[in-house]
Amino acid sequence: MAEVFYSRIKMLNLPLQKQYVIGPIVIIALSILMAITEPSSSTLFAYEYEEISRGDWWRLISGHFLHTNANHMLLNLFGIALLWALHGHYTTTSRYLALFIFLCLSTSISLYLFAPQLKWYVGLSGVLHGLFVVGAYFDIKHHFKTGWVMLVGITVKVLNEQMYGASGEVAKLIDANVAIDAHLFGSLSGLLVILLLFGKHKLTTPKTT
Repeated sequence: MAEVFYSRIKMLNLPLQKQYVIGPIVIIALSILMAITEPSSSTLFAYEYEEISRGDWWRLISGHFLHTNANHMLLNLFGIALLWALHGHYTTTSRYLALFIFLCLSTSISLYLFAPQLKWYVGLSGVLHGLFVVGAYFDIKHHFKTGWVMLVGITVKVLNEQMYGASGEVAKLIDANVAIDAHLFGSLSGLLVILLLFGKHKLTTPKTT
């Protein structure tokens, strides 16, 4: 039975090699650990504007691993798994975790500087938007036209949220207001990664005469 199940998974062409799965597993495990240790984990690790101003810099990263409820966590962890299935083969463990931490920091710092009205925030949604953008870039780089569709789709989504607000159904599901600015800054952070990768490629590509 196990062999049949494994063979069916292989048919989906999922990135099951160790260098592709460890990164997402680490993120999922840390998120579950934070949920198990509630409410202490939220007290110590949630993104809180005032506490960060007092020097709790780790909250810029740790807040992304916390969630408002089980629905919120399951929704975000499904996003991690889905993006791994789509784009996991583009990165190794070290690169995935480095990208993840960069997106955490970039999103949180942007929130701190440009959205000071957001005093408290938890969740992976901002980082997920960044991962989505970077994954779409790699699809485009590998000549998959779906990458362009993904970029257009997330652009429309983020702009719609900025103009009309987030979905009320999602807010009800996670029992909290949806932090649309985190989605915006997460997406822009993903764009920044693309620009950095593009610039690195230009610098390392030999010029032809």
